[in-house]
Amino acid sequence: METGTASDTHALQRLRLVGMVEGTTLLLLIFVAVPIKYLGGWPTATSIMGPIHGVAFIFYVVTLIEVASSQLLNRQEIVRTFAACLVPFGPFLNDAFLKRKILAAGAV
Repeated sequence: METGTASDTHALQRLRLVGMVEGTTLLLLIFVAVPIKYLGGWPTATSIMGPIHGVAFIFYVVTLIEVASSQLLNRQEIVRTFAACLVPFGPFLNDAFLKRKILAAGAV
């Protein structure tokens, strides 16, 4: 796949979207479901939110693999983008980087 194609831009946009979903589910899990479980005595909160976040995480990794296989990101960028999903607020901080990559892919 050549760099700068519409497909490249679409893949990066999809990674941004999935990153926002993954980041949001992680925050909901950590800051809503876990406190409800331990402070409110309702373990069902993590039983619901945990799998939802798990599916979002898997979609994020699969989408990142797709983007990586199309050589849109170098190794350091791939590691950075993967590490972002492991840290609360990470996907939101990494979003500006992905936005710049989308603009660069569209401008070529």
